[in-house]
Amino acid sequence: MSEELVLECEGLAKRYPNGKLAVDGVSLAIRRGETHGLVGESGSGKSTVARMALMLERPTAGRVRLLGEEITGLGQRALRAKRGTMQLVLQDPIAALNRSRPVRHAIELPLILHTRMTREERSARVGELLDLVGLDRTLAERHPSELSGGQCQRIGIARALALNPELVVLDEAVSAIDVVMQAQILNLLKDLQRSLGLTYLFVSHDLAVVKYMSHTMTVMRAGIVEEQGDCEEIFRSTENAYTRELIAAVPAFD
Repeated sequence: MSEELVLECEGLAKRYPNGKLAVDGVSLAIRRGETHGLVGESGSGKSTVARMALMLERPTAGRVRLLGEEITGLGQRALRAKRGTMQLVLQDPIAALNRSRPVRHAIELPLILHTRMTREERSARVGELLDLVGLDRTLAERHPSELSGGQCQRIGIARALALNPELVVLDEAVSAIDVVMQAQILNLLKDLQRSLGLTYLFVSHDLAVVKYMSHTMTVMRAGIVEEQGDCEEIFRSTENAYTRELIAAVPAFD
């Protein structure tokens, strides 16, 4: 595994105008080719951390570094130039797509916005991406309403990979699809990580899923870090009472 750090978050905090402190002093780092699980109950602040890591929300305090470069203070134009290197896959795969346009448009849009590809080159790239996520190319002209939730999430993953990102943030990316589809999507994500060397920040409330996907993990509660470290070690020998409660609630299955 590479020692190169793709993402470093240092002392992130987020206080909203109403005075609510949603995140307080969260730090994490992810090496190239690894998955870092960010886990906690609803309201723990994990999605806020993910959005700050992508600079979709500005932190009140703290720093974010992408491939060693601090991006916290970049303006909108400079951040836009970085968007290709960091991408997001959202929770609701159908709502994340424009229902009035064929799914081809969703995959092609990053190429339109961030590259100078010709129409023919973009069409070829869309086909490659559909192949990559295990979908038939004929689905490109269908609308989201004609596809299953699992197929729509594959479209979302294809869109996220269109610009060959360094970092992919998956925010509850399998929580809105059924268990069978969840397993298929998780295995797809693992296969893509192996073949493309992808780096994931995997946000979830589901510890069983985090355990399956992650190399390292951060456990959050009420905006702060409860525990952080190697995923297997935490599951095997945590001494943190809150983490033990979460692990105890995970259904035992093979």
